[in-house]
Amino acid sequence: MGTEHLRQPAEWAPHRACWLAWPSARDLWEDDLLPAQKEFTALCRAIGQSEFLEILVADPAARRDAEQALRGLALRFHELPYGDIWLRDTAPIFSLNAAGKLRPSRFRFNGWGSKYALPHDDLVASRICEIVGKPSSSFDWILEGGAVDTDGEGTLLTTEQCLLNPNRHPGGVVPPRAQVEERLCEAFGATRVVWVRAGLLNDHTDGHIDTIARFASPGTVVCMQARQSDDPNAAVMDEIARSLESAHDAQGRRLRVVRVPSPGPVLDEEGEVMPASYMNFYVANHGVVVPVYGTPWDERAVDEIAALFPGRRTVGLPAKAILSGGGAFHCITQQEPREVTT
Repeated sequence: MGTEHLRQPAEWAPHRACWLAWPSARDLWEDDLLPAQKEFTALCRAIGQSEFLEILVADPAARRDAEQALRGLALRFHELPYGDIWLRDTAPIFSLNAAGKLRPSRFRFNGWGSKYALPHDDLVASRICEIVGKPSSSFDWILEGGAVDTDGEGTLLTTEQCLLNPNRHPGGVVPPRAQVEERLCEAFGATRVVWVRAGLLNDHTDGHIDTIARFASPGTVVCMQARQSDDPNAAVMDEIARSLESAHDAQGRRLRVVRVPSPGPVLDEEGEVMPASYMNFYVANHGVVVPVYGTPWDERAVDEIAALFPGRRTVGLPAKAILSGGGAFHCITQQEPREVTT
């Protein structure tokens, strides 16, 4: 355990780099591999306008493909084994210490409650820490980065469905909520944890917060609202909004809740509802990249999210192929904040 005081900056704070992993596992992606690589490349080109990219590649062949696709960007490749590309959950979470110096944090990873335990994923965080070469903190409990969102001022959002799920705790024994909150506050420099109950239908992650509600600025949270009668997540999205509207942040402010359209039902090739969400956006240094899915609500959602991030260029980019693997843009990125110099 690291006893050093840590604070995870909000995602809109300055980044040194963004960490990603090139999709190359054909046995996992099958026919969606090339479309996912195309979407990944477009995401990198959008982020790379204002951030350095640190790209994991699984082997020399993957590196050659990635080099060709990402030519011209400011980046560095790291050849190391990984199960899949969901670095939000498998990479370390980067915080700053009291002196403003970078401190990666490593948590235990069990394949999203042992549902998708792929070789090497549980070692990605420690291997990236070795690359970074900074002192790191190790926390002996299970956490995925997509399960939490912070405002950088002491408030942290999360979900009961994930963090109080027996599949995230040894022996299925869930500790008291107060103990979970204490852990989170120590790891992220938070003083208040705001809970919502559950996430989207068919979400493999058991309700990660980064698919349902995100901080847009201190005191402001954005979430979604159904705009058509057949939206399968209408009730749960209303419940999320009610929970947030009744909450206060660490500074004592009642949260301002902004609701943007939901994508509505997005179906896979078998006709099953996918956990499509505009909340899985990535906030880069000079931009915001919002996943879109080819629905009538894409443009409006991007415009309404853009209004929450003045001064940044907000774009919507296709993400349905990446979503076929279980997530979207926020799920495959991990920001490394810039150290504070005095």
